[in-house]
Amino acid sequence: MTMRVLVADDHSLFRDGLVSLLEAAGYEIAAQVGDGKEALIQAKRTKPDLILLDLSMPRLNGLDALPQLLEIVPDVKIVILTVSEEDDDLLKVIQAGAHGYLEKNLNADDFLELLGGLERGEAAVTRRTAARLMAKLSENRSPTKMATEDLTARELELLELVGDGFSNRAISENLSISTNTVKYHLKNIFQKLGAQNRAEAVAYAIRTGILSSSQKEDLAS
Repeated sequence: MTMRVLVADDHSLFRDGLVSLLEAAGYEIAAQVGDGKEALIQAKRTKPDLILLDLSMPRLNGLDALPQLLEIVPDVKIVILTVSEEDDDLLKVIQAGAHGYLEKNLNADDFLELLGGLERGEAAVTRRTAARLMAKLSENRSPTKMATEDLTARELELLELVGDGFSNRAISENLSISTNTVKYHLKNIFQKLGAQNRAEAVAYAIRTGILSSSQKEDLAS
């Protein structure tokens, strides 16, 4: 099945070149836009399989648009396009749910190869970017036992659902709370466990016995 792509980048010359590259590689262009607000509109209208999202755009930047796009099209894969080499940007977009982070200076063959990996369940990141991400994560302090014991009953319940692979929307429906409340609880859980994202939180919970199902190990790996 042909993957349908929404391209969001405010530099028209780069965007046009990217669209031509994707079409030549067999992708279908669902829409192309020049700012984050229009990306939201077109994502709702076209329901793409993949969104290539520029990190820095007018009206609404990529980082702020990302969670809203995932609300509109929960199953979409989103890859950030950037000229930034800031590790904080990398961490933020991965934590927000991006499936990849690609710098715009990649050559065409490498770019297409990394996009192709998305269909195999791989993250669209270069080895260099993956190394930067791991180095940044290793700087974080390990959570303490006291922090674990500080989790509330609701947070433990929500963490269990995260371990079962539930999305934010599925958790909100299961617990009859809003997605904003889910995000609030997740933020507290991550802070208490010293985790940067869902996978880190689940990995720690498995190691400490909070979660023990073998199915959950897939999410933590």
